[in-house]
Amino acid sequence: MNIDLTGKTALVCGSTQGIGKAIAMALANMGANIVLMARNEGKLQQVTTELSNNNQTHTHLTADFSDPSQVKEVIDKFVKHHDIHILINNTGGPTGGQAIDANIDEFRQAFNAHLVCNQILAQAVLPSMKKAGFGRIVNVISTSVKMPLNGLGVSNTIRGAVASWSKTLANELGAFGITVNNVLPGATMTVRLESIIENKAKKLGKSEEEVQNDMLAEIPAKRFAEAGEVASAAAFLCSPAASYINGINIPVDGGRTGCL
Repeated sequence: MNIDLTGKTALVCGSTQGIGKAIAMALANMGANIVLMARNEGKLQQVTTELSNNNQTHTHLTADFSDPSQVKEVIDKFVKHHDIHILINNTGGPTGGQAIDANIDEFRQAFNAHLVCNQILAQAVLPSMKKAGFGRIVNVISTSVKMPLNGLGVSNTIRGAVASWSKTLANELGAFGITVNNVLPGATMTVRLESIIENKAKKLGKSEEEVQNDMLAEIPAKRFAEAGEVASAAAFLCSPAASYINGINIPVDGGRTGCL
């Protein structure tokens, strides 16, 4: 099975921590050159030094996904002189709450940070993917695209839009040797999960341990995922071995999602 990415370059967004960082490290271990992209320059520099390096070239780009124009300026400048063969779209999720209570700005901000920035990046890297006859776009979304999650109204809405966008791209780009797929993490041990547990505990008047146990009870595996487990699924989709997998959603959730 060919999972060698030597000579390929991967742009990994949201890669200073959690799932994004784990994906960057997995792809580097498979031989890819890594371009980290996030808003924190100091953390980007640190993660760059942590990537495995076997005659590879790793670098980083600083951009804030709350400002699509900044993302466009940074990526357009970079691709003038560099090819990118793999794009990992990964951005922190919107604030929780019911959809009916969300103000319009929350929807607009989430749409920009997720779908608009994804579109900007995909358009920027597409020429080099077409030139190489090889491209991989993997979007890290959420199991909510299969079953909406209570208390995540804005996120459910925007994640669903990204999933439809992704499927549409998969249909449009498959003929060029480019695949577009989604990885759907369930509850994963990241800073965001810790925040969700803390907020739920305060809202429900429970201890964090009680909230955590309630969440674990819904997962057949009876544990949370590690970021590296989600990264493994994303990394496989980026490999030559996954060349005929296109336009799909892969839950990495320990069996929690209750639909086929």
